[in-house]
Amino acid sequence: MNPSQEPAVQGGPVRRFNDPDYREVAGTLGDLRQKIDALDAQIVDLLAQRALCVKDATRFKRDAFQVAAPARQAEVFQRVRDLCAPHAESFPEFADVVEASYRTLVAGFIAAENKLFESTKEI
Repeated sequence: MNPSQEPAVQGGPVRRFNDPDYREVAGTLGDLRQKIDALDAQIVDLLAQRALCVKDATRFKRDAFQVAAPARQAEVFQRVRDLCAPHAESFPEFADVVEASYRTLVAGFIAAENKLFESTKEI
């Protein structure tokens, strides 16, 4: 096989983990990709729900500082790191991956919320 070629999606694995307790999730790369695609659909649906909450939260903020809410950001990043603890053994640096994802996610939501804030008026 050419190393610069994409891996075959049907067919068995070509590597194994040294850990004798490792449990496979699927028999083929194609099956794994289907699982990942299904999870991605669920994740996007959950992010859409989160986005609606962020949008509604805009109604409770007085200025751009409150939109950014740096203390809340720190709280969220620590909370998601804590939520990773039960999964730490199954994937190396999992908490770092999740925190980095959330930092990107939150930055995008804050940018969008700033635009939403501009379309509100004080009551």
